[in-house]
Amino acid sequence: MTATAESPAAPVDLFSPDLIADPFAGYARMREQAPVLTGSFMGGPPMWLATRYEDVRRVLTDPLFLNNPASVPGAGSRFTVMKDVSSDVVEYLSGKLIEIDGDDHLRLRRLVSKAFTARRVAMLRPRIEEITGTLLDRMAEAGRDGTPVDLVGSFCFELPATVICELVGIDAADRADWYAWGRALMAPMEHAEILPTVFRDCADYLFGVIAARRAEPRDDLVTALVEVQEDDGDRLTDREMVKLVFTLVIAGHETTMNLIGNSVLALLEHPDQLALLREDPSRWPQAVLELMRLGPTQFGNPRYPAEDVELGGVRIPAGAPVLPLILSANTDPRRFGCPERLDIGRETGTGHLGFGQGAHYCLGAPLALQEAEVALHALFTRFPDLCLAVPREEIPWVLRTGFTAVAELPLRLG
Repeated sequence: MTATAESPAAPVDLFSPDLIADPFAGYARMREQAPVLTGSFMGGPPMWLATRYEDVRRVLTDPLFLNNPASVPGAGSRFTVMKDVSSDVVEYLSGKLIEIDGDDHLRLRRLVSKAFTARRVAMLRPRIEEITGTLLDRMAEAGRDGTPVDLVGSFCFELPATVICELVGIDAADRADWYAWGRALMAPMEHAEILPTVFRDCADYLFGVIAARRAEPRDDLVTALVEVQEDDGDRLTDREMVKLVFTLVIAGHETTMNLIGNSVLALLEHPDQLALLREDPSRWPQAVLELMRLGPTQFGNPRYPAEDVELGGVRIPAGAPVLPLILSANTDPRRFGCPERLDIGRETGTGHLGFGQGAHYCLGAPLALQEAEVALHALFTRFPDLCLAVPREEIPWVLRTGFTAVAELPLRLG
């Protein structure tokens, strides 16, 4: 018998302390309760939650599920999932690449994808290794005499933030501002009062960079986009460029930051898997894929069916927000054997959904994987006796919008 959207179960709070503390157990309960539930986050109204692998994958890949609610009559705004968000923030957020459908999405994605070709990402590796080495040197100095070092603050954030800023074309003198803006945007509930100012400052800065690159081109992404705009082919408005670059700078370091922090903790908790990596460093690329399967991505952006649809036996009306629970899908025993076990030999490949799937698969996935591989290999090589500086239960976790991650990771370098 098909359930209806008029008779949902009690909504799940995706920001509940229990789910943050133990997402594997929480999602296991949800998956077995029903393939589709109702829930909410950030104080918003209920949404439909897809909990099982096949349903989540369908939401991510079926063109029936749209990213832009404005394309569906009666859907309202994507930002109804968030309360107390000002119109200024909506204006600066709306229309990002992840929220565009159809031909417009393909046009913009094709333009930005030039920055993330396999060749260009491979060319970045020496610079990533150089930045990693510099940050590890600083950690070694800070951790002398056994002083604990917070890996998140001293390493996980700065490495991907520096890489993406260099790729885009953010000058070194301006990166402190971008780091501050990034921290505010990654914890919107904690910085709600300053978000309008942050978005305006980001936009104003990027409009300035675009103007500067027109006058003096460089070898960076903004220059490449400006050159595309001036060609006879696909055209970009300055506002589109601002939104594209904004999305890349913020998303480009948030995923990697969380992946590195979570992965270090996971490997310290699984010394047998870490030993395999020490014995055979060629396993690192596969290991990073497996680590990404187990986090940090908890859920993706809401999708909106263009018409009434049945998902997991539930009839969902057109325009109703459907949230794909990525971590739940990635730990679904229907798809992965012993899904909660870290196994660096697992043939995870592109089967996991940590970077999404389909037309909106994360453009920066190859860069994120390379950064994590370089960072983790270098960290455990440089500090072979690395260990936690506090008991495991004292490590704070945070649920940012869509991510479950260690908020701090105090380590002794050995």
